Amino acid sequence: MKQLITIGLLLIGIQLQAQRLYPQLEKVQSFDQIEYPYAVQKQQISNNITIGYMDEGSGNQTIVFVHGLGSYAPAWKKTIAGLKDHFRCIAIDLPGYGRSSKGNYAASMSFYADAIHEFLDSLGLEKVVLAGHSMGGQISIVATLKRPERVQKLLLISPAGIETFTEGEKDWFRDAITAKGVMLTPLNSIEENLGHNFYKFPKDAEFMIKDRYAMTGCGDDFLWYCKVVERCVQGMVNEPVIRDLPQLNVPTLVVFGEADKLIPNRYLHGGSTEKIGERALKYIRHSELFMVKKAGHFVMFEKADEVNAKMIEFMQQSGL
Repeated sequence: MKQLITIGLLLIGIQLQAQRLYPQLEKVQSFDQIEYPYAVQKQQISNNITIGYMDEGSGNQTIVFVHGLGSYAPAWKKTIAGLKDHFRCIAIDLPGYGRSSKGNYAASMSFYADAIHEFLDSLGLEKVVLAGHSMGGQISIVATLKRPERVQKLLLISPAGIETFTEGEKDWFRDAITAKGVMLTPLNSIEENLGHNFYKFPKDAEFMIKDRYAMTGCGDDFLWYCKVVERCVQGMVNEPVIRDLPQLNVPTLVVFGEADKLIPNRYLHGGSTEKIGERALKYIRHSELFMVKKAGHFVMFEKADEVNAKMIEFMQQSGL
């Protein structure tokens, strides 16, 4: 009993400290109550799945932005702000995340690739540029392999799927990230985990911590979110893309922060992120690597001006 009381007091202390750091920290009852930087629209696809998305800007080219593991469309807000005067920018919430519907989804890379294509069909978009961050990069690769005629260019930001893992390492991932673990993550660990995504955590990224905490009040939808994160990890390790990369035949920009703490995995491999980028160049035809100094995994947020400028330059180049 004394141990339980001690644990309870520690948790209360952590919570009070968090309230001092984030005085407006509040839970919400629905993911729809989480503030987004731009107006959110919704589009239904098959199996009663609804995709929430932000649609800003205009231009001859449309970029569809796909977020990473545990993330959501607002992670692209600085990218949209920098590109919407040049291109139509559509940032989606993957099923199970953000303003999209929650449910018992497979959450494989192919499931998400198919959902993206259904979404594009529903909007009547025949040709797009896919931009994926982290897991979203791996999903974008799979989506391109499935429908190569639809994808004009690829923008891969800190993409998963380039680093390879043994079967034992894949088992480690499956054991390390579980729905229960995601559900019970205390606020100080949320802050620490998000901090690992940056070279130096910027104050204007605090909304990610506040929003992640706010989600914990969303009842069953939060439970589905926790389950989909676990299933996404399984999907990433169960559906590697490294052997299929030579099949990509679209101009591809690969962007990494030189100080990425997540790729390569620091527990299993360590080493230089640039080596992962160079592997992408080796396997992906028509690819270009852009390494950003003093930037981590969320390079498009941490060094937005630099990455946005490179994206615009790459987008304005002629195709194959």
